[in-house]
Amino acid sequence: MFSHVTLGTNDIARAIAFYDALLADLGLQRIEYSEEHGFAGWAAASETTPQFFLTRPFDRRAATVGNGVTIAFEAKDRASVDRFHATALAQGGTDEGAPGLRPHYHADYYGAYLRDPDGNKLCCVCHRPE
Repeated sequence: MFSHVTLGTNDIARAIAFYDALLADLGLQRIEYSEEHGFAGWAAASETTPQFFLTRPFDRRAATVGNGVTIAFEAKDRASVDRFHATALAQGGTDEGAPGLRPHYHADYYGAYLRDPDGNKLCCVCHRPE
């Protein structure tokens, strides 16, 4: 459905350290990086798209958080959601909702919510039964 998703960052080195640690357990690896242009991109090891990108804003203004924007990563199991949340907190993220069932979405929706060090809202979700 998507070619890529991009979030802004004000500190690309900090963001890369955060997302390298966070996305590894989901099978995503950094496949692109340009220090000169201030961006990095991750994808599944066997794919080149879709990609998740972080970048300094092209207009050179400070990166800001979009109200109502959440980027959700899909996990293969509930334990991966738990690890995603714990890793994010250990890497400087902030909690926006501990791992758990959210039956108001559907019976097997197991998700966790957090914010990265730039304040971007993230989710990790498993849609499968235990």
